[in-house]
Amino acid sequence: MHYAHTRCCSSPRVASVALGLTCLACAPYHPGRFLRALSTQNVLLLYAAPFKNNNNNNNNQVPSIQQSAALALGRLANYSEDLAEAVVGNEILPQLVYSLSEQNRFVKKAAAFVLRAVAKHSPDLAQAVVDSGALDALVPCLEEFDPTVKEAAAWAIGYIAQHTAELAQAVVDAGTVALLVLCIQEPEITLKRISASAMSDICKHSPELAQAVVDAGAVAYLAPLIVHPDAKLKRQVCCALAQIAKHSVDLAEVVVEAEIFPNILNCLKDGDSFVRKNAATCIREVAKHTPELAKLIVNSGGAAALVDFVSEAQGNAKLPGIMAVGYIAAFSETLALAIIVSKGVAPLKEALVTEPEDHIKAAAAWSLGQIGRHTSDHARALAEGDVLRHLLACMVHQDSSEDLKVKSKRALKAILAKCTHLQALQPLLREAPVKVQKYVLKQFSSILPHDVEARRAFVQNGGLQFLQELNETVGGKLTEFIVQINQCYPPEIVEYYSPHYSKTLLDKIDDYAPTM
Repeated sequence: MHYAHTRCCSSPRVASVALGLTCLACAPYHPGRFLRALSTQNVLLLYAAPFKNNNNNNNNQVPSIQQSAALALGRLANYSEDLAEAVVGNEILPQLVYSLSEQNRFVKKAAAFVLRAVAKHSPDLAQAVVDSGALDALVPCLEEFDPTVKEAAAWAIGYIAQHTAELAQAVVDAGTVALLVLCIQEPEITLKRISASAMSDICKHSPELAQAVVDAGAVAYLAPLIVHPDAKLKRQVCCALAQIAKHSVDLAEVVVEAEIFPNILNCLKDGDSFVRKNAATCIREVAKHTPELAKLIVNSGGAAALVDFVSEAQGNAKLPGIMAVGYIAAFSETLALAIIVSKGVAPLKEALVTEPEDHIKAAAAWSLGQIGRHTSDHARALAEGDVLRHLLACMVHQDSSEDLKVKSKRALKAILAKCTHLQALQPLLREAPVKVQKYVLKQFSSILPHDVEARRAFVQNGGLQFLQELNETVGGKLTEFIVQINQCYPPEIVEYYSPHYSKTLLDKIDDYAPTM
């Protein structure tokens, strides 16, 4: 310690660095405060000083000073994109990259932290990190004995890969994937988390990148971690599996073959909200591909689990569950019936009515449409659940987004095309715009000719009278349906409910000659 102190004090440059580090330490979470006292350029030069002439083996370098300087640079770069650009502009990255290969483990961790702090802000800054040769220097760090060095390297690699497919491909080409798979097998939980996160960032961009991770055998080591007690690790594992499964049927089948069901369904009840959401996302990405995969989820108890998740989740966390239910229901009437039997209509309607965000409402409308579009029984379940009226309200509301209006209209049309529940259809006849009325009238025109009780109820509920009033103001296809419905009744009944019937009776008084 005395020797290090003597070396530190013997160099004016190193002493200046130490002084600067002391200043920053006074406000470690407010680098902006420090920068108001000194210019950015001077500060960066101050912290870069310990790394100068690394490749000349200058004996004046003190690892502890280099570590502190790197940590300070990392804090500055992490604070804002402008400061990260300044770090790049002052050509500090090559010196940091060199220190990754030459210096002790503490300096390596700190240097990797700076690279991560720079890369996180934008694709351009991440590209600058790659251009500095960082990937070639980070890869050996994944093989270090010290797990914290591995963590720092994996974290930096993930931050580079997260931005674009090109950067992720550069990460893969550097040979990182196999080492990340080895890292996830290590006993340290933090290293497992960061490795899973880095693989997720690689997989998300394209099927080819996801396939590269699968070919390295990652899924076999990710899948068992679904039941790990650490919530933060389960978040990353579920996210990584979702990013793999989303791209294609083959990749989804690889994930399923790793036997994630039914264990991942238990994650929908996890105490951590992010675990629940990421698990639902993974299930959604599997369910969307084929009827067979959707059926596998249902047979594992997934229908009831997803319905419970949608019922209990709040806000945006509902979205993957809502969409998973819709994907499952879309494939066949049997799968849609499984959602109905699991009491899935009510929570979807609740989301449609109560959620403040239109994109969640739109997803709920879409899923309800997928459930109700198969048969009259499916449509009846939605009609009896009072779904039609709320779909119509979302469709015509002036504050609804365009996407919500479109999805509500499509869902309503799909359900109406199968609906034979006239009690639910009749209120829509009065409230709906013309473009929806024609679908309602089409159903009445197909049902009333064959059902005496329905014809009687239609008259008693005021439906026939409303049709005659409507016939005065519309034309085209609506008129055709109105004529077809009128033909189901005796002419005198139709005439009795026409708007001009009372005037016709009054005219008869004028023409009538009483006999005394």
